[in-house]
Amino acid sequence: MLPRLSQLNPLRWLHNRGFTYQQLPSDSSFHLQRYAERWSTGSDGGGLNKIWSRRTTVLRLVFYFLIGFVVLSLLGGGGYHQVRKHRKPSGKGGGGGGEELAYSWQHYSRLNGFYNGLRTLVPSSEYTPENRWNHSSPAEQLSAKDIARLPKDPPLDPVQYNPYESLQRDYKQVKECYLDEAETMAAPDVYAYPGLPQNMTLPFYGSYGELGLEQNMCFERFGRLGPYGYGYDAAHGGLGPGLKSENAGSKKVFKQTGYLNYSKVDWGIAQKKCYEKNKQRFEGKNALQRQAYVLRAWVGFKYTEYQLLTMRAMINELALKSGGEYDVHLLLHVKDNSIPIWASKELYQETLQQNVPREFWNMTTLWSEKQMEVYYPEPFPDNFANMAGSNLHGVYRSAHFPLQWFAQQHPEYEFFWNWEMDLRYSGHYYELNTKAANWARKQPRKGLWERGKRFWIPEYHGDWKNFTAFVEQETIERDISENDLEKSGPVPIWGPVQNFPHTGMLTSPNGTEPPTTWEEDDYQWGVGEDADLIVFNPLFDPSLTNWVFSWDVTGYNRSLPIPPRRAAIITVARLSRRLLQTMHDEVWQQKHTMFPEMWPPSVAFHHGLKAVYVPHPVYFDRDWDVSDMNQRFNYPKEIWESPFGWGENNFIGSSFYYNSGFSGALWRRWLGQAENKEGGRQEEEAGSGRMCLRGMLHHPIKHEDGPVD
Repeated sequence: MLPRLSQLNPLRWLHNRGFTYQQLPSDSSFHLQRYAERWSTGSDGGGLNKIWSRRTTVLRLVFYFLIGFVVLSLLGGGGYHQVRKHRKPSGKGGGGGGEELAYSWQHYSRLNGFYNGLRTLVPSSEYTPENRWNHSSPAEQLSAKDIARLPKDPPLDPVQYNPYESLQRDYKQVKECYLDEAETMAAPDVYAYPGLPQNMTLPFYGSYGELGLEQNMCFERFGRLGPYGYGYDAAHGGLGPGLKSENAGSKKVFKQTGYLNYSKVDWGIAQKKCYEKNKQRFEGKNALQRQAYVLRAWVGFKYTEYQLLTMRAMINELALKSGGEYDVHLLLHVKDNSIPIWASKELYQETLQQNVPREFWNMTTLWSEKQMEVYYPEPFPDNFANMAGSNLHGVYRSAHFPLQWFAQQHPEYEFFWNWEMDLRYSGHYYELNTKAANWARKQPRKGLWERGKRFWIPEYHGDWKNFTAFVEQETIERDISENDLEKSGPVPIWGPVQNFPHTGMLTSPNGTEPPTTWEEDDYQWGVGEDADLIVFNPLFDPSLTNWVFSWDVTGYNRSLPIPPRRAAIITVARLSRRLLQTMHDEVWQQKHTMFPEMWPPSVAFHHGLKAVYVPHPVYFDRDWDVSDMNQRFNYPKEIWESPFGWGENNFIGSSFYYNSGFSGALWRRWLGQAENKEGGRQEEEAGSGRMCLRGMLHHPIKHEDGPVD
């Protein structure tokens, strides 16, 4: 059974970059090619030869025929309206001169408030954002006269950033943890500025205030990364980056943090000692639940200086400073299946030590696809469409297998964060992850899936309360009448969804049946219940898109319709033990599985588990009209216009999506690197100083080696 023609996406196959583990399986570089001059992605290429080098199946031959047919149709008739060329207007609105544009959203004016530096800092009470939502031109860039009037150093001083006190006040006091066994190196603090650069840009969807994230302070690179080895040389224990960058005011940070030497740090031992010291916090009444923060790496991954800084920040902020609430693990994929890592401790250690920096040895777990073949043995019958054309046990199609296995080995954790190596956060990791979890816990079950499939755009929808009321009204007045029960499941979603044709489903866990009807519930069921699944992009219905992997569903009888399902792009998520256990049972007992971005949401959907899309702040590089944004992201007119299909080009200018070009460019500018002949040391020194951003989740970051000068 093949997907309909409208559900295929041949454009994904035109410029295949090859596959890397931190990249989403839905990776494509076609849409970035047109923007390559501005946003270099650091890709190492690939090309069509990699497609044809794979095993050719009847399914793939049919698929290539369809690709050729559709592409020729598009080239001949110019029918693919999303990628037709537009003429860029001259003048400030578009930037000039009749240049041809790939996408219509490029007509919107560029936002530049991100790049206003520390010399423009103002208290939040004096701050004015640059966004005009396309009603007028954004705030002007600083002129030479404006810059000449700015102070030489930041007008505000950095302060210690401490999100722990307010988040931990209901639990037993944290006993201080250290980096070294001798307890001479205390876990460091990070520093932020108590203000914002004037005209700093606002996010378009998501919210700081709703999640309880700090929105009136900003982070620059020395206060954020200096405590982990940034900005000083090897003689003082530093890693080197930052030595040549603009650094006005950075001495105030180092005066408080000092220079820390991580050469003798063993993060595995440090985390274990921290937990043992604070063990009483996780026992008895009002005990904290422990969480594993699982970083997904592989043999051959390059641990650059910036990667080391990021990993140190995660471990220090999540594990040590929290008193052992989190443990950070490195789950390492051994790609060579001939290495029997399960049979020899010596071979296991040799493989580990040859592929992981010493400081992370004692927090690393190895796995291989051969191991997963033994753990989840064949057969896995009845696949609807293997559009990747790859092995089911491969990480590309079953990245969840090793996470399910890992959870089985670690009963001490209640929650497991699946975190990719190409994410960066300019703010504080503990604040982000803990506030996301706390917000998800407060969400009622009523309307949860209906809200979770939409992008909340505060400038358009109003506050969260208004958005919630709007979604309920639209569910009643529109969604119910337009719903296709066979494809999508019921509307509204209320408890487990198993009323579709199937040959057997597992019993759903206790507590998943609603205590009352949807109509009678007053937004009470689910409040105070920890989320089984937390994701950072909407939980969409694949049947309403032409997402190319939406039919990669295995183990459900193909003589019956494909089951209704849900997905969330980017596999970054928090999964509960309950969800992972249900996923594990479905795989080994029922032989059910799906594509990685679809499997956890669909299991939660089928079994009535609490799944929450957390609306974290997402920025765009253009001053979008929010009504247009709402139309494109929430109400695509045709199935192929979905932002999770051919309409994914709308994310290119965002700070968080698998195909974003802007996220990496903005992150490198924040690091002080030049990007497309903009930024870098000379521009920062001659201008308003180095950038200072609110906490912002960046994805994907494919390289951090741009020029400084």
